[in-house]
Amino acid sequence: LPGLHVFAIAFALEVSVGKTNTVMALNNSNVLLPCTFTTCIGFQDLVFTWYFNSTELIYQGKIKNKASEPTLISRNPRVEFVGSTTKKDNNISIVLNSVEFSDAGKYTCHVKNPKEKNAQHNATIFLTVVHKMVETDNTVTLIIVGVVGGLIGLLILFMLVKRLVLFIIKKTQDGKKECLVSSSGNDNTENGLAGSKAEQKAPPKA
Repeated sequence: LPGLHVFAIAFALEVSVGKTNTVMALNNSNVLLPCTFTTCIGFQDLVFTWYFNSTELIYQGKIKNKASEPTLISRNPRVEFVGSTTKKDNNISIVLNSVEFSDAGKYTCHVKNPKEKNAQHNATIFLTVVHKMVETDNTVTLIIVGVVGGLIGLLILFMLVKRLVLFIIKKTQDGKKECLVSSSGNDNTENGLAGSKAEQKAPPKA
């Protein structure tokens, strides 16, 4: 049913870890794992969970409403909540203290919002832990970087442009339109026909 399809996407819960999903950290340092969420119609009793390598729960919190900060449900002792949900960006970021090489892997920020018919969404960060940041003062290395740098630069530029285009396409397809559909109240209309059907259904003016 088309009506149900539009109704399902109208809420648009979205979780984001920022512009890049890779983080590098020095062994034994503290590292920030960023995460924010957005929703068109607000939230109530929202639950967010951080997982390590998809299965290990390292932090879970519950947020009553947008006027509340999260209450802790469960956490790994080395994980600390550093976000804020009473501010505009609904920040549910965490800090992983004293990272070790075994902490390298995939971190997933998962959000479930009962107010949106239990809508769920997640985003992933890949953490790399290194022994030390490499310093390059070697002439040969600099020459190699000079020659190869242009090619790598073009490759990185291509990847960034590709990512940006995909991001824009995704935003165009399932970003702001859903909010407009939701706020218009025409949950049972197709996006393309929303205007004409809205005019037909407009109540007579008093």
